[in-house]
Amino acid sequence: MHHFEKFSAKGNEFLKDLAQEIGEPENREKAYRVLRTVLHVLRRRLSLDESFDLLAQLPMCIKAVYVDGWKPALFPDKSIKTIEDFIHEVLEEDKRSAGKDFGNEEHAKQVIKAVFRVLKKHVTEGEIEDIIGDLPKHLKELFAD
Repeated sequence: MHHFEKFSAKGNEFLKDLAQEIGEPENREKAYRVLRTVLHVLRRRLSLDESFDLLAQLPMCIKAVYVDGWKPALFPDKSIKTIEDFIHEVLEEDKRSAGKDFGNEEHAKQVIKAVFRVLKKHVTEGEIEDIIGDLPKHLKELFAD
């Protein structure tokens, strides 16, 4: 049982950090929805190898969020080239709650960047650099502070 509590604690810490980053420290449900949505779009854009490398560093509970419903593809979705493309995919992924969770495109960009800031806190710098290296030029800005 001790391991489950440890896994749960790390997942809760991740969500708490994200809730804080999006400016809603008491709303872990929203933090969960936002995280799930952004990770699902990110995994479509990353190479399979990079997805597995990222997955290896995520807390156990967050790994479950990442892989939920995943049908791994051999090649990344190259149609997601720009920040606007990424935002569009995020809003499509979260159709039911998109307005409430992401608002307009500018607010969505800020929420997506918040997810990436939290990822940077919980994943090694080398892995973040690898993820950035795997993204097209116009998406790298999402990882900028």
